[in-house]
Amino acid sequence: MSSSSSRSRPQWIHDVFINFRGKDTRKTFVSHLYAALTDAGINTFLDDENLKKGEELGPELVRAIQGSQIAIVVFSKNYVNSSWCLNELEQIMKCKADNGQVVMPVFNGITPSNIRQHSPVILVDELDQIIFGKKRALRDVSYLTGWDMSNYSNQSKVVKEIVSQVLKNLDKKYLPLPNFQVGLKPRAEKPIRFLRQNTRKVCLVGIWGMGGIGKSTIAKVIYNDLCYEFEDQSFVANIREVWEKDRGRIDLQEQLLSDILKTRKIKVLSVEQGKAMIKQRLRSKRILAVLDDVSELEQFNALCEGNSVGPGSVIIITTRDLRVLNILEVDFIYEAEGLNASESLELFCGHAFRKVIPTEDFLILSRYVVAYCGGIPLALEVLGSYLLKRRKQEWQSVLSKLEKIPNDQIHEKLKISFNGLSDRMEKDIFLDVCCFFIGKDRAYVTKILNGCGLHADIGITVLIERSLIKVEKNKKLGMHDLLRDMGREIVRESSPEEPEKRTRLWCHEDVVNVLEDHTGTKAIEGLVMKLPKTNRVCFDTIAFEKMKRLRLLQLDNVQVIGDYKCFSKHLRWLSWQGFPLKYTPENFYQKNVVAMDLKHSNLTQVWKKPQLIEGLKILNLSHSKYLKRTPDFSKLPNLEKLIMKDCQSLLEVHPSIGDLKNLLLLNLKDCTSLSNLPREIYQLRTVETLILSGCSKIDKLEEDIVQMESLTTLMAANTGVKQPPFSIVRSKSIGYISLCGYEGLSHHVFPSLIRSWMSPTMNSVAHISPFGGMSKSLASLDIESNNLALVYQSQILSSCSKLRSVSVQCDSEIQLKQEFRRFLDDLYDAGLTELGISHASHISDHSLRSLLIGMGNCHIVINILGKSLSQVPSQSSHLIFYHY
Repeated sequence: MSSSSSRSRPQWIHDVFINFRGKDTRKTFVSHLYAALTDAGINTFLDDENLKKGEELGPELVRAIQGSQIAIVVFSKNYVNSSWCLNELEQIMKCKADNGQVVMPVFNGITPSNIRQHSPVILVDELDQIIFGKKRALRDVSYLTGWDMSNYSNQSKVVKEIVSQVLKNLDKKYLPLPNFQVGLKPRAEKPIRFLRQNTRKVCLVGIWGMGGIGKSTIAKVIYNDLCYEFEDQSFVANIREVWEKDRGRIDLQEQLLSDILKTRKIKVLSVEQGKAMIKQRLRSKRILAVLDDVSELEQFNALCEGNSVGPGSVIIITTRDLRVLNILEVDFIYEAEGLNASESLELFCGHAFRKVIPTEDFLILSRYVVAYCGGIPLALEVLGSYLLKRRKQEWQSVLSKLEKIPNDQIHEKLKISFNGLSDRMEKDIFLDVCCFFIGKDRAYVTKILNGCGLHADIGITVLIERSLIKVEKNKKLGMHDLLRDMGREIVRESSPEEPEKRTRLWCHEDVVNVLEDHTGTKAIEGLVMKLPKTNRVCFDTIAFEKMKRLRLLQLDNVQVIGDYKCFSKHLRWLSWQGFPLKYTPENFYQKNVVAMDLKHSNLTQVWKKPQLIEGLKILNLSHSKYLKRTPDFSKLPNLEKLIMKDCQSLLEVHPSIGDLKNLLLLNLKDCTSLSNLPREIYQLRTVETLILSGCSKIDKLEEDIVQMESLTTLMAANTGVKQPPFSIVRSKSIGYISLCGYEGLSHHVFPSLIRSWMSPTMNSVAHISPFGGMSKSLASLDIESNNLALVYQSQILSSCSKLRSVSVQCDSEIQLKQEFRRFLDDLYDAGLTELGISHASHISDHSLRSLLIGMGNCHIVINILGKSLSQVPSQSSHLIFYHY
């Protein structure tokens, strides 16, 4: 047995260790349990039955126990008579104390009280320490929560519950919950209890309530409790919001299919096709799905209409509209309840004080705030975060404001947090996000608002800290609907009856009235009008003439005719999908624009002549099917992102692209007519991401790509490129690569690329036998290490100028290094010191391990394949030289 145990958390090597008496349970319960755990993908250690067992545990077994995150102890009738089992148990309980190992007891043919009868508490003397140490372990484990099989009618149910609990403890499928989880479990108990009693048919459960009451969070609690009982799960969030987007309906169907089928390659072309695919591929599956924030019956039907899923499936629907649930005739409706007084106080204090109770000085004030919030979790969270570390006088000031606002007006309650923002810039950022940028990338919005002079880097951070904005997955900006509506109400209330006097316009009806009546004023700073492609409308540019302060403009699929000089010179964001003209007019002032999104445009050329736009950082021309050439970039000095996906007619990238000294992203995905890239592209030293995937006519990448010293991601799948440039492996920055059928992290891909260059099928000269002659045009040589000396000077050195690669197979890493040094010695003795390499004896092990060593126009690649490539059959090492 190990004499000591480290108190630092170990690196787990197994998920589960099973401790059991083999004669009692190995061929019955333990064999079933082990099979179920393994089938669930759980790495389980089960010691060999034929392992010779003495009194002491061997070091391998001790490591197995210490390296297991969970230990399952299976008690049986003869368990306590096995000194080996007790030795293991004592080690397990020590790991529980020292390393936090989870211990799960199972009582098979014996009860916990029977175990405790063998475990007296008091130790007698030092001679009895070992015996009573084991008995103390028995006593301690008997009090842990586990499974008494006398309470179950069959073993299979116990096994299923154990596997479910193991998966929960391993925490592989859980959805994240809030930091302060107050009142969640009690509110999820009723739906969970109902679902556990209804397992035969497809079961629909609805969670209904007002915004901010916690419907989605309760659904997550239910999901986390049940998810391990289903092989296939999906949580489809924010359905109402996503549904309203251009491809929203299809995106939702693709997400559901991808989650259940566990693949990202699902492609849905239409809503009807999506319905058919869901029905065809999911109707035989027993799934758990949450459809979050359903506002229309059509949304449910697009995802789970009729018998789209298999028997035993559970569908949980959260909604604000009770009628949706009634029409669906769901099996169970749970009306989400607000928090009671004590729960509200606990949740509020968690955010306001970072503890469950307030300090004595703030107790009365805290109760006033809690009473005001009326049990609405979102209000408690926002106000608690706002009051964190505030002085008592500031609390009193907030409460005095709250008293003036009717209790039933949630939006006005949340407005308190908005009013507490420190300056006008933070308020403007919040209102801009509310009206225009929910669901947009944080970095994208930051650049635009920085261009407006709003210092959005710190401003957005402050809003996140105040719980007014959240950064959701994929770094998109989001906020609760109540907060969004509150922000929009702030804008609306500035001029309830005259929308033309508001700072921001987003409501379709208001925008149409202002543009049709030409009533726009200089008060308007932002305007959004988004139409489907089939519903285009036309306005006169005069409608924009008086909007002198307009900085944010979105006119998707809107046609505007007239003199474009009417547009504001303060414009910073222009999103005009479906831009109707063949080129942007010369009098369309764009010099201050930061982001220009002209996707799906009718452009054949962007500008007739280059325009100086110093502020432009993002240019998106994707899906512009008539565009044949990129613009001249010579007057776009600060461009950072150029996105031209799916420009199917694009034939030429202007050579001036090499002038873009700040470019970070170049995306030419699916530009199927583009056949070559200008050499100037390889001069872009700041580019971090280059995407050429789907450019089927591009058949070559130049060796100059090594000059792109900041390139971290290269995606060039499905192009015409047959062989990657040899210089690619010299890149010190590249991290992810997709090229010529290879995809993954560079340190995984590069060895495969190198081996492909050495393959006879990749070289113009056939593979040469080590015993054959050597041609002056030799490109590849593969030799055994014991023949290496025979060919060094006579063959390799005489053909060095033509040699592309040499593979030297050795039996060990030491031999590899020896042969490498011998090769360099021969080069040195042959008078090739001009290659810039010092004598081999001065080469360190560190340099031998480097991926690439320069030798003038030759390079040496060292890769110990036996350690890094598990797919190589032997454990041999390779030394690879190549020349290009």
